[in-house]
Amino acid sequence: MPSALHTKLCDVLGVRHPIVQTAMGWIATPELVAASGNAGAFGCLATANLRPDEVDAAIRKTRELTDAPFGVNFLMEAPGADEIVDAIVRHRVKAASYSRSPNPEFIKRFKEAGILCMPTCGAARHAQKAVQLGADLVIAQGGEGGGHTGSVPTSILIPQVVDAVDVPVVAAGGFKDGRGLVAALAFGAAGIAMGTRFLLTAESPLPAATAQRYFQATVNDIPITTQVDGMPQRVVMNELVQRLESSGSVRLLFRALRSGLAYRKLSGASIPELLRSALAMRRSEKLTRSQTLMAANAPILVKTAMVDGDPAHGVLPSGMVSGVIDDRPRCAELIERIMAEAEQTLAALAR
Repeated sequence: MPSALHTKLCDVLGVRHPIVQTAMGWIATPELVAASGNAGAFGCLATANLRPDEVDAAIRKTRELTDAPFGVNFLMEAPGADEIVDAIVRHRVKAASYSRSPNPEFIKRFKEAGILCMPTCGAARHAQKAVQLGADLVIAQGGEGGGHTGSVPTSILIPQVVDAVDVPVVAAGGFKDGRGLVAALAFGAAGIAMGTRFLLTAESPLPAATAQRYFQATVNDIPITTQVDGMPQRVVMNELVQRLESSGSVRLLFRALRSGLAYRKLSGASIPELLRSALAMRRSEKLTRSQTLMAANAPILVKTAMVDGDPAHGVLPSGMVSGVIDDRPRCAELIERIMAEAEQTLAALAR
């Protein structure tokens, strides 16, 4: 393998290839994380869809399926976050992955336990702040990325973040193949992170009906909307999003309240815990009242598509890259294909 493809990211995370599988709620299960790790990438386990008391079992199951290092992603402002931190520290997983509302106390615990801190940022100033708080590496996600995303294109953001921080930067937003990996390295990144590409793999639990909607989408069918939970989120346009885009404030409020009740049942959190979490998110993210009320929409509506297999009435978070993906390879095949193409691209550039 060309030395250019063995980057500092490989050494920091202890993996063969500079590729990170991101944590997608309902999708980044122990099975997908293990498949990614066994293929030489670095998998991240999603916990946003788990009750805090279920995280320990999910980490154990992942360990049973792979000897490869992996990370655990969680929301620092969510109810029960302290229990998830306890589980991460107890199991000494390789990295803690997070994005919004970094908690200095949690980060301190990770640092003391020797656990890498790996936040996702959408702006250079956020990356600088994350490093000041203790980040060991940063995932910089450009606007082409799926789910909650910013407006700065990946090609602009990555060089900005690389110049702004002195830790390894992982490029995210629009990556699916070896050419993209080489491009990210040229921008100064130490590797790439992919969500949508791993979402559409054989080991992903994505229902077939929902996968078909992803395959049908073109790059022009994956806009950014604020009508799901009040924050910018890139999704595949479908019947639900079309209705949300044309809904009035009263109808959106009613849906948010209904989602809040469903999320309470799902998470097992009490009403006071949910209120504290919502207020913490509002302060850290500078959300409006309506955005705060809508926050529970995303996990419930995403579950409808990702678990229940109803892509017409759920939300399909997606990077723009799904508009050019048309297969579901196994993770091992995908990683092998990416690395082979990266080698071929480097060789072509050398010629």
